[in-house]
Amino acid sequence: MKQILKNRTKKYAANCCNLCTKFPVSREHNAFSNQLIKCSSSVGANYRAACRAKSDADFTNKLKIVEEEADESMYFLELLLEVSDKEHNEMKRLHAEGNELLSIVVASIETMRNRTRKS
Repeated sequence: MKQILKNRTKKYAANCCNLCTKFPVSREHNAFSNQLIKCSSSVGANYRAACRAKSDADFTNKLKIVEEEADESMYFLELLLEVSDKEHNEMKRLHAEGNELLSIVVASIETMRNRTRKS
């Protein structure tokens, strides 16, 4: 499962980056695109860091960062949907993928918390 999520989060970042190349060069598109590229790539980078965590607490803390970055990615996709007149289907697809990744991460955090409580 870890390898599947590593690949999925990397593809998510690459797809967000590719999306951003399709927008016109403008102040608002550049600002939102740059933020989307940063946070979407951070989803995968921090997930990989979580996979190398030194303890359950470290794993959970790193997954919390993944949660924040996935939610932030969705936010910038929402903003781009508001200000852009093209690529709406791709933005909606990426938003849905971000939401799925977010759901997986939140479920993993909850599983770790439950396991820690039982110990």
